[in-house]
Amino acid sequence: MTEEERAQVESTIGHHFSHPEILERALTHRSHRQHSPNDDNERLEFLGDRVLGLVTSEHLWRTFPDWDAGKLSKGLARLVSAASVHAAAQRLGLGHFLRLGPGEEKTGGREKKRLLADAYEAVAAAIYLDAGLAAADKFLRRTLLEPALSGHDSGRGIATPDHKSALQEWLQQRSLDKAEYRLGRESGPDHQKMFEVEVWQGGRQLSSSSGRSKKEAEQDAARLALASLDAGQ
Repeated sequence: MTEEERAQVESTIGHHFSHPEILERALTHRSHRQHSPNDDNERLEFLGDRVLGLVTSEHLWRTFPDWDAGKLSKGLARLVSAASVHAAAQRLGLGHFLRLGPGEEKTGGREKKRLLADAYEAVAAAIYLDAGLAAADKFLRRTLLEPALSGHDSGRGIATPDHKSALQEWLQQRSLDKAEYRLGRESGPDHQKMFEVEVWQGGRQLSSSSGRSKKEAEQDAARLALASLDAGQ
């Protein structure tokens, strides 16, 4: 990595490294043909996952003093999920800076959800090792926690299970097509409408459910679909 490239990465993530070799390792995927054993980002990703969990747990604990342990656990799961971390990596454009092998380059590795999420956690660990927990905390709050929480009305809804995202991750992990949500029918007067939603995937109906809003019906239908898929494995 040239000095110019490193300066660009540091500007993007908002941290100047005293030990730039750690940053380079954080952005090196194991497929990169020039790396030596343990010079890729897998060990850093392991550490970064724990740093993310600690920082996020404390942030939720301080931000929502009225939440019980159950809500805190659900909020933590949502914020550190692969979807949440991937979104943070995308906002930063981390894919542009990854060091990949030819195979990963050809198969779109810079856009792969898992690679980007791992790189983000590795960067968090690199910042932690370079400058301590306060610096890692600042990075994680600015790039993941604050954007994620602002998208949930300052936390309302973040402690509610997102069954649609869970279903989507289940399907993606098995290289299956996305789920499709179809509105079956509406019933009831305007002030008490009920919506029936069906979940379809791969040409078959997985489940259906009703709710007082389309969003509520979709979430419950996704929950039922996921339970059905898990039972059928």
